[in-house]
Amino acid sequence: MPTIRFYKEIGLIPQAARTEGGRRTYGDGDAKLLTFIRRCRDFGFPVEQVRDLVALSTSSERNCFEARDLAGSHLKSVREKIVEMKALERSLEEFVERCDIQCAGGPAAECVILEDLAEDRRGCAC
Repeated sequence: MPTIRFYKEIGLIPQAARTEGGRRTYGDGDAKLLTFIRRCRDFGFPVEQVRDLVALSTSSERNCFEARDLAGSHLKSVREKIVEMKALERSLEEFVERCDIQCAGGPAAECVILEDLAEDRRGCAC
């Protein structure tokens, strides 16, 4: 599995035990750790935050507020991305509407969508 090898290479999971024949073996703890990592990734946590969460999940000395703070930081990032995605959605809706009104069915080279995409609008939320 490429994902398991990647997680092993970056130190998120330990080396797997091996049989005499050299096959890797994974126990219940390994499966639980892999599930934990996959769930973190499903929630979009970056690898460095996953590393921190894995460390927290095995620590009895550290405070759970650290996990809360990591989740809160990620939540802030997700909310910022949602704002960006909503702006992108509005722009795409405008592209489609303008095309329907101004040039639908005309030559592709004259499409307002393609013209808009060719304009340099860096710094513009559109």
